[in-house]
Amino acid sequence: NVVQAAFPTGTQILDYYHCAQHLYTVAHAHYGETLQAKEWVEITLIRLALNHPERVIGELREMEPENDSAAEEIRKLINYLSENRDRFAYHRAKNAGMPIGSGGIESANKFLCHSRMKVTGAWWLEPNSNGMLRIRCAIHNGTFDRVFRHHVKQSQDAREKRSTSA
Repeated sequence: NVVQAAFPTGTQILDYYHCAQHLYTVAHAHYGETLQAKEWVEITLIRLALNHPERVIGELREMEPENDSAAEEIRKLINYLSENRDRFAYHRAKNAGMPIGSGGIESANKFLCHSRMKVTGAWWLEPNSNGMLRIRCAIHNGTFDRVFRHHVKQSQDAREKRSTSA
């Protein structure tokens, strides 16, 4: 919900590698360390890559778990896939040149945010921290001058509006 609020027009893609980890957990709980487990994961990843989470969820519901542990892992995976059913368009993301893993984003977050915001002794009020992060992002992605001009224009417009309404 946070990402949706911050980027309402953004495309959300569930991290492919984290999703695969969840699938392997179920496969090993249900099939054990077998070739069948690997094949099930590969087939399921293809179905998700082709944006068919409902089919995968339906197949999970039809599984007959060997034990309570497998049943619990299947239940958790059904919930995980259901909560993320709109984030599986891996084939479209790859065709558009978008990453399907979150490693690059996690690395950028660590570089941009943590290195500045989590220094020893630092504390931030949310409005100040968000402003600092906007500045750091603008500096690192080369848009600082444009962002700064936009900020100056907004400030001037707000002052003019206040002076004409007073």
